[in-house]
Amino acid sequence: MSATTPARRKPKARPKKQTAHTPALLASMLRIRRFEERCVELYSAARIRGFMHLYIGEEAVAVGVNEALTEEDAVVSTYREHGHALARGVPADAIMAEMFGKTTGCSRGRGGSMHLFDASRRFYGGNAIVGGGLPLAAGLALADRMTGRNQVTCCFFGDGAFAEGEFHETANLAALWGLPLLLVCENNLYAMGTALDRAQAQTDLAMRAASYGMVSWAVDGMDVLAVEDAARRAAEGVRAGSGPHFLEMRTYRFRAHSMYDPDRYRDKAEIERWKESDPIEQLAVRLRRSGELTDKALAALEQRVAAEIDAAVDSAEHAPEEPVEDLLRYVTSPVEEAS
Repeated sequence: MSATTPARRKPKARPKKQTAHTPALLASMLRIRRFEERCVELYSAARIRGFMHLYIGEEAVAVGVNEALTEEDAVVSTYREHGHALARGVPADAIMAEMFGKTTGCSRGRGGSMHLFDASRRFYGGNAIVGGGLPLAAGLALADRMTGRNQVTCCFFGDGAFAEGEFHETANLAALWGLPLLLVCENNLYAMGTALDRAQAQTDLAMRAASYGMVSWAVDGMDVLAVEDAARRAAEGVRAGSGPHFLEMRTYRFRAHSMYDPDRYRDKAEIERWKESDPIEQLAVRLRRSGELTDKALAALEQRVAAEIDAAVDSAEHAPEEPVEDLLRYVTSPVEEAS
């Protein structure tokens, strides 16, 4: 390795341990999973329309990372952002209403599945453009640094976005300017229908990110405790002024790319192998072994989650639609009246 090529750097590992809040991580992941499964039912019944990208299988990333962030930190997401929004604290009823196109939605029903937004929680969207959130995140991080706020901006994106110019431009500027930016790449091995090893010559994304001079390492994205530990160490590093950090979360989506995707590019046996690493099942097994989870407690948790989602659906169904006369509200460019 030449003197001009930085080695991949990784903070000293801490021993993985369960803590008192570990059952809450299970509840958060289960909430995302059941929410997404209900969305499948509603979409199939044509009660949710448009594009929809599910987060099933990747719950450990959203939950573990958000657990390491503060309320003052910012989060920028992708079009597969239901899980990110729920883990950030955006209410389930506001998300469901958004997908129903109702005015009580977190984006007033104007954004839908791919454009969830909640400024009060510093959740700055879903973004339908692949990699589109990256430069926005750099801008938020720059604003925090210029105003002296010791806060972290966390940007989620996929392995497909890693191949886009937005990633490389953002990574370069973030490292050059020392921005307080946490880059979280959800590497689920497929950019829509293209396998990572068919599109990129070097598939070790953490190693490639390190070439920009930032602290980078790969994480088991199916293990919520590993994700949380890595995210905490990275966020601490960013807050301490050591510049941007990059985490490659090696994860997998159990569902197709979107509801329109026939998913014919993946071997079914591959999907089943990854399901053996289901993040929810893995944590449930740990909690049972430690005596922190019983069948009765899990059944009660399932009932609470189901009741919350039922209430969200009911609220969305009965929420008002936007009046036609309000359709031009919140549009920044004035519309001239016809003469």
